[in-house]
Amino acid sequence: MFCLINLRINMADHTYFYIGLALMAMHEMDAIRCREWRIFPGLSKLSDRMGFLVFLYAHIPLFYFVFYRLSSCEDHEKFIDRFDIFMIVHLGLHVLFLKHENNEFKDWVSWTIIIGAGICGLIDFFA
Repeated sequence: MFCLINLRINMADHTYFYIGLALMAMHEMDAIRCREWRIFPGLSKLSDRMGFLVFLYAHIPLFYFVFYRLSSCEDHEKFIDRFDIFMIVHLGLHVLFLKHENNEFKDWVSWTIIIGAGICGLIDFFA
């Protein structure tokens, strides 16, 4: 059962979460441009073509899971809190891997998106 009627109320209560989620989706598009799979253990061993395909198609179940949990009546608030934490940790991981030899997230566009998602997660978590 889906609670789409509650989605409007939920969005009003979690504006920064949904902005952060939009930034995370943008980041995943930017991650393809920056070949983020080259940073991940395992995926970095694949050819660029295969790494791209695995990285790209792995996002279908990931985004399905996010949208399913947000539209579900069960524990969507808990999911939002956990995703807020993920956005914060994600920012920390990008800082940690800043000097990785295959890291191509170097421009202000990438970092505006990454930092923006982390800040949104932080604000929503403590709001």
